[in-house]
Amino acid sequence: MDSQPSLSVRFLDRSSNSEKGLARTNSSPSKSSSSDPISQSLASILNNPHSTVSVTASEFLPLAANKAGSELSRSDFGQYLASISDPYGRFEDIRNHSNRESVEDLASIGEGGDALVACLRQVPALYFKEDFALEDGATFRAACPFATMPENLVLQEKLSQYLDVVELHLVKEISLRSSSFFEAQAQLGDLNVKIVEGCSRIRDLKETIRLLDADLVDSARQIHELNATRSNLLALQQKLRLILYVNQAVSTLKLLVASADCAGALDVTDDLQNLLDADELAGLHCFRHLRDHVSSSIDTINSILSAEFMRASMHDVGNMDAIILSRAKARANIPTNRNDDEVKLDEEETSNFRDRLLPLIIGLLRTAKLPSVLRIYRDTLTADMKTAIKTAVAELLPVLLARPSESEFAPAERVVDIDGGSSLASKLRSLSSESFVQLLAAIFSVVRAHLVRAAEVKKAIEWIMCNLDGHYAAESVSAAIALGAVVAQTAQDADGQTASFLSYSQRNNPKVPLLQAKANDMMTTSNISRNFRTDVLRENTEAVFAACDSAHGRWAKLLGVRALLHPRLRLQEFLSVYNITQEFITTTEKIGGRLGYSIRGTLQSQAKAFVDFQHESRMAKIKAVLDQETWVEVDVPDEFQAIITSLFCSEILTTEPTDDTKSNVSASYGEVVSSSDGSIMAHTGLPNSEQHIGLINSVEASVDNAAQLKSLLNVGPTDYNQSDAITTPAQSNNTNNKERGKSSSQTLLVRGVGYHMVNCGLILLKMLSEYIDMNNYLPVLSSEVVHRVVEILKFFNTRTCQLVLGAGAMQVSGLKSITSKHLALASQVVSFTYAIIPEIRRILFTKVPETRKALLLLEIDRVAQDYKIHRDEIHSKLVQIMRERLLVHLRGLPQLVESWNRPEDSDSQPSQFARSITKEVGYLQRVLSRTLHEVDLQAIFRQVVIIFHSQISEAFSHLDISTSQAKNRLRRDVQHILGCIRSLPTGDISNSGTSNWGQLDEFLVQRFGHEAGQ
Repeated sequence: MDSQPSLSVRFLDRSSNSEKGLARTNSSPSKSSSSDPISQSLASILNNPHSTVSVTASEFLPLAANKAGSELSRSDFGQYLASISDPYGRFEDIRNHSNRESVEDLASIGEGGDALVACLRQVPALYFKEDFALEDGATFRAACPFATMPENLVLQEKLSQYLDVVELHLVKEISLRSSSFFEAQAQLGDLNVKIVEGCSRIRDLKETIRLLDADLVDSARQIHELNATRSNLLALQQKLRLILYVNQAVSTLKLLVASADCAGALDVTDDLQNLLDADELAGLHCFRHLRDHVSSSIDTINSILSAEFMRASMHDVGNMDAIILSRAKARANIPTNRNDDEVKLDEEETSNFRDRLLPLIIGLLRTAKLPSVLRIYRDTLTADMKTAIKTAVAELLPVLLARPSESEFAPAERVVDIDGGSSLASKLRSLSSESFVQLLAAIFSVVRAHLVRAAEVKKAIEWIMCNLDGHYAAESVSAAIALGAVVAQTAQDADGQTASFLSYSQRNNPKVPLLQAKANDMMTTSNISRNFRTDVLRENTEAVFAACDSAHGRWAKLLGVRALLHPRLRLQEFLSVYNITQEFITTTEKIGGRLGYSIRGTLQSQAKAFVDFQHESRMAKIKAVLDQETWVEVDVPDEFQAIITSLFCSEILTTEPTDDTKSNVSASYGEVVSSSDGSIMAHTGLPNSEQHIGLINSVEASVDNAAQLKSLLNVGPTDYNQSDAITTPAQSNNTNNKERGKSSSQTLLVRGVGYHMVNCGLILLKMLSEYIDMNNYLPVLSSEVVHRVVEILKFFNTRTCQLVLGAGAMQVSGLKSITSKHLALASQVVSFTYAIIPEIRRILFTKVPETRKALLLLEIDRVAQDYKIHRDEIHSKLVQIMRERLLVHLRGLPQLVESWNRPEDSDSQPSQFARSITKEVGYLQRVLSRTLHEVDLQAIFRQVVIIFHSQISEAFSHLDISTSQAKNRLRRDVQHILGCIRSLPTGDISNSGTSNWGQLDEFLVQRFGHEAGQ
């Protein structure tokens, strides 16, 4: 019922479209040009598909226009209209007929729809609901609301009426659609007839096919089936043969693995793996565990190859360790020269070793296990290195402790162990330096034996991986590298682990072909092989690196245990430890090919600690020596002259020190020093300051025990005593023996210039030579040594100035006064140090880096300038002393002149003033001339002469001389003083030819004439 409106709309749309099409058809002849497509379209529209008569295209040809559009008239279309009038008439009839049928259909549909609507209007909507059911109480009450009998009869009548209305309208609707229904029923009957005919024809065809199969196809089909059966039997036979081969291969694989024939076993596993990868054994229940069996066999093969590789790589190293330790024990019991235990394979042994490793390496390459085995080998080699060093220490330590050896340290300098000396560290600390060096030498030999063997393994693997051109196994190695590279890359892609290689058995992964194709897309096979080769070579090199690092770490620990002892050693003893460590570092770095930064840092730190401790001890010693110095001249032993000779010998000090020169140059304080009285004193080598103080006292005791000269001029605050000018006979003999031109044993010659020395100067020279030794033998710390030399030179200069110029020696050394002799000796020591500083600088700076030279040069030049200033201050002090003595005598001159004017004074000798001043000047000249150089002496007395001329002439000019007797006395004093002045060594000669001419000469001439001056 609901579909009727849509059907009506559909008919209306169709009719409107038809009208529009006709309108277009009618208007097309006048709007379009004459063309065949238009004519054919009209013909196709007008043709009846059920009629054999068709309208040709020529009937609808458009009018041929021979005139312009504006000149046409209706008569011009007459012929055309006459030609199409009949077809057009038929077209109009057909169109009208169609319109009438459409209108009738729409009318009938509209009527049916109106009847149904009327039916719905007459019958309540309750009865047309889809869920209408009188069983429902609510529906029943709505449909039958009346309760009385009349009402019920009325309701029955009404329901009968509703039923009649509905039936009436249904019959009407059925009558409207009866024609379509019967037409469809007729078509259905026709279809049933045609189906029956089709079935009969199908039966006929089946029978025909059956006859054809029996006569023609059965024989051919039988041949085909027999051929398929034969193929299946052949495949079954091939599968059975494959099963037999696999069974035999499994048995052979067990035998090969049991006999450790790894190469043959790998060939079998390759075949079985190829069969598994090709799925030829798929579905065979008997081989369901074959893949696991192959994997376990490959793991067993890898274990065998790994064990064989370890056995070949570590072969005979333990025996070599035992031999080395036995030799070390023998050398410990019987001290001999150190013999290096060389471990080196000859050419034949190297060739045999490579041939032994070759099949193992090829097998491990095929399984891609070589990198992981090399990592295991690295760990094993490192552990074996540590065990060997530990064994060497454990076996040699009791032997070395049992050796009788002298103590190297004073009791106060021993390092006390908390554990009482029972631990390994305390035992190592209790070893002497010689025993410790022997222990290091044995460990060095053991480490070198292990590293040489590891280096041979490294070279053999590199030879197999890279240098097999022309060798019979070159192709096998190349194939193994390619196979191992593919396996490693496949396992790497499968698990996503870059640095790990999985076992050879993981090729059974069904994703391997896809992963391998992906790997081939990312990089070529050659690149994969190259990367795999690089990984193998890297792991091979890392094994030797790890062994060297382990040896360096153990060696550094041994040095660290004795870190507190090594700085206290003597230079030669420390150099023995330093040199063997340096040789160990050089050898291991040469074998391993990598710098040992950790052990180099440890060695350098201990060397710096040694330099620091030695410097601190020397600073304490030189301070003690200076505090005990009495500034007495000592004889110079030959060893100190040898030191000066070596300083000025460039060929010796600028070249590398040899073993012979080490023992000569680096001698310690334990060498013999002879004193001036022939006594001999030897040091025990104890590195404390008390021993050096004993040296000072011994040298001081060697000075002549006669009474000291008390005429020395005072520098300290004590008053001048005239009795100091008295000279004893012993002193006169000593003076006669100490004139200029002394022997080499009494002065220290520097470039032909002799210097008088005191004990502190000799000890400073010795210390400087030891600093030079440290600079030569520890070149990496050359800058530190130069700093220490500058520091000790500064301290010596400053402390000397405090003790002598500052009179500090009177408090610390017990001197009663600082005399001119003390000043002269201090000047000699300072001048000597100033003279050797350039040579020390030249020698030290041969090892100093260029980047540090500029700053260090400034520091050492500043120190040299300080020494020069100090020397000049000492000379000025001597001049000042003489000036002060002159002023003291000049203050008593007026009282002396009063006695000159007395008539009873008849003394013909010079006055006490003239005799005293000339005596003191003469004594000063004798003292300084025995000690100072001529140049310094002239410089000092040149200033003294100037002071005498100015001060005495000025004092004499102010005297009141009234008598001739006084004038004669004055003339005698002036002449006496001038005689003394002219005898002083100044090097000056005036124009008149008189030496040391000055104001006093002019005063004499002026007062008494030229005759008195001559």
